[in-house]
Amino acid sequence: MDLKNTPNPSLYLFEKFDVGVIHLDAQRKVLAMNDFARKVLPVSEKQPFDKLVTSFHPSRSQPKVNFLLDEASGCPMANAAPMTMIINIPEQVLLIKVSRLGDVNNQTTGFVLVFYDVTQVVSQEQPPAQEPVRNMRLSRIPMVANQNVSFVDTQDVLSLESQAHYTRVLTRDGYHFCNLSIGDLALRLDPAQFMRVHRCFIVNLQAVQSLGREGSKTHVLLKGKTSQPVPVSRGEVGRLREALGLG
Repeated sequence: MDLKNTPNPSLYLFEKFDVGVIHLDAQRKVLAMNDFARKVLPVSEKQPFDKLVTSFHPSRSQPKVNFLLDEASGCPMANAAPMTMIINIPEQVLLIKVSRLGDVNNQTTGFVLVFYDVTQVVSQEQPPAQEPVRNMRLSRIPMVANQNVSFVDTQDVLSLESQAHYTRVLTRDGYHFCNLSIGDLALRLDPAQFMRVHRCFIVNLQAVQSLGREGSKTHVLLKGKTSQPVPVSRGEVGRLREALGLG
């Protein structure tokens, strides 16, 4: 099938991918999981059964998983849309959805956690003879809004701003929300195109319009509608100037 000629190629990818399913009890302990989840997750190493679901997530992802479950717990059963999140693990990007389970009295009896491996959707294709890299380069950034997942091409991204465990992505159309951390994104973005100029900011080098100073502080202005300056850490000024061909 030619994905380019399908109405929604990303949807086709989701449909053909295997689905990981994990059943949690009301205390968020792992009761059971399907074969695909056993294959993808470090089950043998972590032995998560009868343990909190966060026990086999990286420490940086645990607050996100707890937030996801907290949000799912608060959803009325009448319109309980599954809560959605993107989580980055080595070599993979997972799209996770969580839905609450309730008994006849609408009391929480547990949760179902479903995940898809969306690495192929968001990553650059590797040449057939090239070995897979540990952190595959992103060609698109996954975003979640109103429980809908969308993807923005990295070439359309002007900058990324850290928002605690999440990231605000600026494009020419405005700001978008990505629930991967800026550290996760920094590992996967092409360093020839993107540079982390500050602990809270990554800029697309092609989007830099000017480099300026105010007192002892350096900043960049980006192309597009926004004129908000992006701060540059003192230790990154030289590297940025070199990348821009200024020194």
